[in-house]
Amino acid sequence: MTLSTFFFFPFFGLPFLMYFLPSIIALIKSKRDLLAIFLLNLFLGWSVIGWFVAPIWAAKSDFPAVVR
Repeated sequence: MTLSTFFFFPFFGLPFLMYFLPSIIALIKSKRDLLAIFLLNLFLGWSVIGWFVAPIWAAKSDFPAVVR
C-alpha cells in the first residue's frame, strides 16, 4: 500500500460514500424508485434538505403495486 493510497480514501473516498449513502441504501433495499432517489441525491444532495429527503425516501418501505 502506497502513501498516496493511504491518503486517498479518507479525503476522497469517505466523503463520496457519505454523499451517496441514500443511493446505496436504496440499492441495497432494491427500491422501485432507485433512479429517482439517485437523481435526487446527485442533483440536490449538496443542499441539506435534499440530502435528508433522500435517505428518508430510501428507507421508506415500498407498498405493493396495485394491479387492475
